[in-house]
Amino acid sequence: MGIDTRAAPGRRSMRLLVGSDAKQHRMLQYLAGTALLYATFLGLLYDEQVFILGGTLHGLAVYTLSGLALFYLLIRASGRLGLSFHTLAALQGVFGITCNMWSYSITGPLRGATLMGLMVVVVFCTFALRPRQTMLLTFAGLLGMGGTMWWQEAHDPLRFPPGVEAVTFIMMAACSLSVTILTGEMTRLRARLKAKQERLEQALERIRTMATTDELTALPNRRHMNEMLAHEEGRAPRALPTCVALIDIDFFKGINDRHGHAAGDAVLRGFARAARAMLREGDLLARWGGEEFLLMLPDTAVADAGALLDAMRARVAALALPGIELERRVSFSAGLCARHAMESFNDAINRADKALYAAKSGGRDRVAVA
Repeated sequence: MGIDTRAAPGRRSMRLLVGSDAKQHRMLQYLAGTALLYATFLGLLYDEQVFILGGTLHGLAVYTLSGLALFYLLIRASGRLGLSFHTLAALQGVFGITCNMWSYSITGPLRGATLMGLMVVVVFCTFALRPRQTMLLTFAGLLGMGGTMWWQEAHDPLRFPPGVEAVTFIMMAACSLSVTILTGEMTRLRARLKAKQERLEQALERIRTMATTDELTALPNRRHMNEMLAHEEGRAPRALPTCVALIDIDFFKGINDRHGHAAGDAVLRGFARAARAMLREGDLLARWGGEEFLLMLPDTAVADAGALLDAMRARVAALALPGIELERRVSFSAGLCARHAMESFNDAINRADKALYAAKSGGRDRVAVA
């Protein structure tokens, strides 16, 4: 089957335009949304001819497009310039306010509709700014729009009647502040929900760890090992077999009887540390029950598995347990077998168990191969 290479240049072009950083990509999506709003508004102004001077509207269009282009470049270079998401959002908010002030100044009877742009700016910035920052931006917008209204009614009272401008400003301020307060509450609620979700995910991870890990030795438990055996059993055959070894610590009951269960627990933990240090990538050692452990060695020849177990026996024999004086060094016996091609792991473990019995009967501290 041939590979369609036509999509590759398109993907490369898209990466050049929007980059590969997820946060930067999200910022560009917000910029694209605002660009669509600006284009719609400017299109309506040109279509209805409600502006005062055509040249003035052309100037607003050039200013808007230049600002959008500048913000695109700033977002793409934000990593190199050290500009944070919050800073860029605040700058875009201020830019949106200046566009609002300009459009209000040049728009005729429908200029009141442009005031909704200030609330759109607030809502967009809610996703990037903290509630206090959004409130400051709202006050900046009210200050800018209030100054614009005052200037217009002072210099052109016929088209900007002072009474109408005052009522318009009060309504705009009330609506803008209400939207800011509501969006701030939404932001706080979203933050609390996010924190709760993170705590829930951490709790689930702890539960998952507890369900699959032996508390004493910090090794995988029998349940997790059974899951991994089932997964390994479903894999396609490989060049080398999967070996399993059943390991039993020698004379463990005597350690418990003579030195107490605390000493027995220390031996189990020491064995787990020493044995785990010998594992290769892909190997898995689990506590099978009591003082028994199960070792799975995927894609491993029997001779290599035996050599690894012998090295593990030497490391365990060198164990030092502070505060515990044992009559003999810690050792273990192991039964090793290579799983046949179509054999179940249950059958392989049964054969390893018989080999373990042979190792213990033969004097312990040895590895017997099934």
